[in-house]
Amino acid sequence: MFIKRLFDITVSFLGLLLLSPLLVVILFLVWWQDKHSPFYIAPRVGRNHKMFNMVKIRSMIINADKSGVDSTSANDKRITPVGHFVRKYKVDEFMQLWNVLLGHMSIVGPRPQVERDVQIYTEEEHNILKVKPGITDFSSIIFSDEGDILSDKEDPDLAYNQLIRPWKSRYCLFYIKNQNLLLDIELIRLTILAIISKKNALRKIVKILTSLNADIELINIAKRDKPLIPSKPPGSNKIITKR
Repeated sequence: MFIKRLFDITVSFLGLLLLSPLLVVILFLVWWQDKHSPFYIAPRVGRNHKMFNMVKIRSMIINADKSGVDSTSANDKRITPVGHFVRKYKVDEFMQLWNVLLGHMSIVGPRPQVERDVQIYTEEEHNILKVKPGITDFSSIIFSDEGDILSDKEDPDLAYNQLIRPWKSRYCLFYIKNQNLLLDIELIRLTILAIISKKNALRKIVKILTSLNADIELINIAKRDKPLIPSKPPGSNKIITKR
């Protein structure tokens, strides 16, 4: 744990330092388009069910969260012009390095969830909350096109819980079981690679999962060569029908 925390502090500090010129430009552009704060403070459930405020660069219109919709599709009308660029290149996630520096998050770990989603977690999924949430992990790479998956879905939140959450949770639990510093470094590298070539990143993810003796279903889903279908979350014998 000490080594992981030291790694998190070092990477987050250097990351913020190196990215600061880009962040200043992006923050100015986000502010300029509507003259409102370029930051979005997102309440999330952290380790041991403790709530924390996750910092993101705002990619949506002001008060977008008042709609009650937590999942975002690629064609969501709440996304601003600058926001489309911010989301496409994952720039909105860079500010979470601040959360890592403060100790709320790790660089690598299960993605933090909104409280409404955690409330419908299965008993098995609650094991995900035994570790700090992270900026990236297996599922962040495999489902980096989450917005496209949810595009044109009548109920994005339900679609998320049927199509993405079941596998996302499985990958989280698999990561927790197999986590180590070398794996973290490789997942960070593949997160960057996925922005340039997701196909190559997925190929390497499949190799990692295979080398770690992952379940064949996890390996096949990681290939992302077939459409996702509604699935049961870990620890449940039924597919989510309402959210």
